[in-house]
Amino acid sequence: MCGILAVLGCSDVSQAKRTRVLELSRRLKHRGPDWSGIYQNGDCYLSHQRLAIVDPASGDQPLYNENQTIVVTVNGEIYNHEEIRKSLPDHKFGTGSDCEVIAHLYEEHGENFIDMLDGVFSFVLLDTRDNSFIAARDAIGIASLYIGWGLDGSVWISSEMKGLHDDCEHFECFPPGHFYSSKTSSLCRWYNPPWFSEAIPTNPHEPLVLRRAFEDAVVKRLMSDVPFGVLLSGGLDSSLVASITSRHLAETKAGRTWGAHLLSFCVGLEGSPDLKAAKEVADHLGTMHHEFHFTVQEGIDAIEDVIFHTETYDVTTIRASTPMFLMSRKIKSLGVKMVLSGEGADEIFGGYLYFHKAPSKEEFHVETCHKLKALHMYDCLRANKATSAWGLEARVPFLDKEFINVAMSIDPEWKMIKPEEGRIEKWILRRAFDDEERPYLPKHILYRQKEQFSDGVGYSWIDGIKAHAEQRVTDKMMQKAEHIFPHNTPKTKEAYYYRMVFEKFFPQNSAKLTVPGGPTVACSSAKAVEWDQAWSKNLDPSGRAACGIHNSAYQQRHAISSKTIPAKIIDDMPWMIASTS
Repeated sequence: MCGILAVLGCSDVSQAKRTRVLELSRRLKHRGPDWSGIYQNGDCYLSHQRLAIVDPASGDQPLYNENQTIVVTVNGEIYNHEEIRKSLPDHKFGTGSDCEVIAHLYEEHGENFIDMLDGVFSFVLLDTRDNSFIAARDAIGIASLYIGWGLDGSVWISSEMKGLHDDCEHFECFPPGHFYSSKTSSLCRWYNPPWFSEAIPTNPHEPLVLRRAFEDAVVKRLMSDVPFGVLLSGGLDSSLVASITSRHLAETKAGRTWGAHLLSFCVGLEGSPDLKAAKEVADHLGTMHHEFHFTVQEGIDAIEDVIFHTETYDVTTIRASTPMFLMSRKIKSLGVKMVLSGEGADEIFGGYLYFHKAPSKEEFHVETCHKLKALHMYDCLRANKATSAWGLEARVPFLDKEFINVAMSIDPEWKMIKPEEGRIEKWILRRAFDDEERPYLPKHILYRQKEQFSDGVGYSWIDGIKAHAEQRVTDKMMQKAEHIFPHNTPKTKEAYYYRMVFEKFFPQNSAKLTVPGGPTVACSSAKAVEWDQAWSKNLDPSGRAACGIHNSAYQQRHAISSKTIPAKIIDDMPWMIASTS
């Protein structure tokens, strides 16, 4: 992921303003350490910090159309760029960059082209012919983006808050699936798939259709001119990504150039569940596996940096971002610039343990829709910013636009968790990849229970940061919390500690409003409380705190397994815990 910053329609066109834009753009250099560029046309500035994944030699930005009347700065990857190029035979392309097609599509179709893009992106496009501009963000919000307004009437667009928060009177998160047009001075939704209305789908579950859709989502994300790998926690989601990638690596340019041995990476405390599970999967797939250890103290020492880079005070996000942040630095040190990761499956398929309590297929489906719509504030934010902090790009195939359309069109009755029928969480995904002739994964990995990433890296990680917060936040401070933080008042000392750090870096009122609010409950969902009132008393959003589901699922495991897995394999199963992220 790159870093973009645009200042549009400002009253100051002096050299001092250009210098200020460059200074702010450098705050995003961690996202794109390979090159930087800036374009100025009158009162509009477009700047870019590049992470070179496709066409490293000639794809520097900003990018242009043939006569340079259309200028664009882009953060993202356009996976169907070759098909788009073929559809524009009258256009001349100046680079091999996948992002250049945006300028030419606009020239051909005006503002009505964004849904033609298959990829992950945030961009700003300036039409110098009339000095109009548009800004847009991808369907789910995988690429981070913020929009702000200056007192002089200027519009600011930045990949991260730190690029604009000091210079804007007001700023906010740029909504996913929207574009902003200067012609109307308003945001407009461009992404409006059938599932967005939350109408209950009725399509039957066809395992092979689901399997092919996900394989296609993974394969298109292997587009790279630099070495890449996979994040492997040993849970279902990351293991499926790794399995499919290992099957297709030899067909890619990277595989032909650097060899068809897949690199895999895992992080955890010494002896953690994830490390053990990931090693087992890596051995099965034959990956070149890298295991990174961290201590609780090292994690605590990194928390301020993590909050600065992730720009949030959400408890679960910070817990999970810290080990990912530490791992990303190690991965980048090995010369890897891109990784595939498993975010999104739990939202699509109802993989979180509180979905065990879903009272009906209708409520199950509506909750998955809500979770998907909120991902840009949680797991997408974590995956994007914790990796980009070190100039590493994370790609998330479960959030592929076409795959989501397939998976969210399935009758949610098939997604319901029914232990008496041998259906555990994400059963239809597991079934889709349960191939007897050419197994993607061993059975006991394919049917391993869900656990949150922040738990899987080692239980003492959460215990350690709670103890640290106890030392930093007094009882008296908690008593006054609602007066100090009237918006999103922290309910625990851990939450209070994160909030103090956040406001040190981002003291503006606009900043605190970019973080999702509401009471902290198990699984960070009001639905969890609605489905089981006992959860309303739980202030810990950890997966293992899901009021008995985490442990009781193990008690059901043998009964479930006997219906879905051969007895010989069951006898050898450790049923270890592992993250599915």
